[in-house]
Amino acid sequence: MKVLLHTCCAPCASHCALALRDAGHDVTLFFSNANLAPEEEWQKRLDAVRTLATHDAFPLIVDTTSHADWLVTVATGREQEPERGTRCDSCFRYSLSRTYEAAIENKFDAFTTSLTVSPHKVPERIFKIGLALSEATFLAIDFKKHDGFKHSLARSIELGLYRQSYCGCEFSVR
Repeated sequence: MKVLLHTCCAPCASHCALALRDAGHDVTLFFSNANLAPEEEWQKRLDAVRTLATHDAFPLIVDTTSHADWLVTVATGREQEPERGTRCDSCFRYSLSRTYEAAIENKFDAFTTSLTVSPHKVPERIFKIGLALSEATFLAIDFKKHDGFKHSLARSIELGLYRQSYCGCEFSVR
């Protein structure tokens, strides 16, 4: 099955992409992270994803959406929301919608996200959004199971991948 993997960052994707490949899927990474700020952060994360894609021989598609569009669509009126609040659900919806649209446009059989490998994310919230987009093609996988997060940490060290200290948007910086 051809699977488009929404890739939030290289460390998270480092486990998820291999897990999908090991399950027999043909995986393409999809870097869609309009939430990232500042621009330098976006670039650091993209560079790390390119390193991962090259090392593990995964095709990579980079989304063209902008942070300005993300701010209007997701953050306006939610700037004061706490981390894990409604702004985050809107952000997940934004990224998963972009992934779903790219999956259709590029004729993928399914799509999923690397977000669920993080111990800071609640998979059920992400699954609800993905399944609302497409019950037929969204793969609801909790990648932190079977030591997924631990594996992603080890691979990050092994490959020298940039590991960020916040989720991504300017509102999540602590």
